[in-house]
Amino acid sequence: MQTRKLGNTPYHLPILGFGASSIGAEFGQRDWSASLDAVRTAIELGLSFIDTAAYYGRGMSEILLGQILHEYPRESLVISTKLGRYAPNHFDFSAKRVSESIDVSLERMRLDYLDIVFCHDIEYGDVNQVIEETLPALALQKAKGKVRCIGVSGYPMRNFERVIPTGLVDCVITYNHYTLQNDMATRLIPLAEKHGVGLINAAPFSARLLTHMPLPPWHKATPEVRNVAAQAAAFCKEQGTSIEKLALQYSIQNPAFASCLVGSARSEELKQLVRWLGESVDWDLIGKVKEILKPIHNWYYIEGRPENNDLTWPTSTQWQDA
Repeated sequence: MQTRKLGNTPYHLPILGFGASSIGAEFGQRDWSASLDAVRTAIELGLSFIDTAAYYGRGMSEILLGQILHEYPRESLVISTKLGRYAPNHFDFSAKRVSESIDVSLERMRLDYLDIVFCHDIEYGDVNQVIEETLPALALQKAKGKVRCIGVSGYPMRNFERVIPTGLVDCVITYNHYTLQNDMATRLIPLAEKHGVGLINAAPFSARLLTHMPLPPWHKATPEVRNVAAQAAAFCKEQGTSIEKLALQYSIQNPAFASCLVGSARSEELKQLVRWLGESVDWDLIGKVKEILKPIHNWYYIEGRPENNDLTWPTSTQWQDA
């Protein structure tokens, strides 16, 4: 699989990475055997970048990975996890918890070191604390050899713009912000390049918004957003293709993003995603789909603390209230 360099780090990531949230039953109960098979399938298909979190399945994702990762040469894989978020409403970005969380993740996954550790969903915490306490604590773990690279993950763009210039991070994960519907993450590209920080894109399907599947109950899309997205999906079906295929192909094309993370606990779904990577991109059709989605272009929602969100860009109050 094609790879791209991750900022100034020593890593070259596959353009498609494996998001391990699904195997931790984060989106519903799973067959554990099928989940393990999905991880093996992902690795065999070339998805050698595997991203998990202490939060996913409240540790189950890391535990399941620990049953498999030892089967492969350690240097053939790039393993990242996250800390700071441990339950839907439990956040702890303290220096003390950094050390504890890393040790627990290493034990769960049976690893000697972690390639990347991200501060998870920093918009739910005090971003000043993340900058002044959490990231320096991670740097100490990096000096000890337990961690090789440091990053942050989250939804609002403004937090990345605060953290990237500090020189404290090697990479970031942004999700739902480089898709057919929303390309706000492109505003990070010049800043990331200036500071040698790698960009990782996640969720090309925007939590099912860009699929033919019903949205999960917790999705924050407004009725207008849902209606426009459904029109785009129906149009793709009429053209003999699927919006999922176009969404994935579009989200991996920009070379500024080292990798695009997708999650699935089903081997057949992963095989389909990889097949789409090998097919030609119909840019004319993508253009028509983006035209349908134009009324909701860069729609976004509020996540985490209000002060950590992009409350003035764009200015649509309808979007802000989503």
